[in-house]
Amino acid sequence: MASSKDYLEYVLELLKEVEGITYKKMMGEYMLYRDGILFGGIYDNRFLIKKTKSLENIGLKEQIPYQSAKPMLLVDSEDPDEIKVLILLVISDLK
Repeated sequence: MASSKDYLEYVLELLKEVEGITYKKMMGEYMLYRDGILFGGIYDNRFLIKKTKSLENIGLKEQIPYQSAKPMLLVDSEDPDEIKVLILLVISDLK
């Protein structure tokens, strides 16, 4: 199932506190980037971020974005400030 443009807009609104966010549509889903670094995506209307060292014990649920993919972490918060912290941790680990 492809993700909806409405859900993308909802997630982008949640990410409003994070500068440098861009996205690319791929095969009906959306890849999310900050300053050119891929940190997550929207898969089947689920906001998922990469599982990195800094997020190991943070309590987010693992989800598989698509068949045979590595597990990612489901962002279920609606707090832009909390989401900003998560994204900055992931980006820091990916640099």
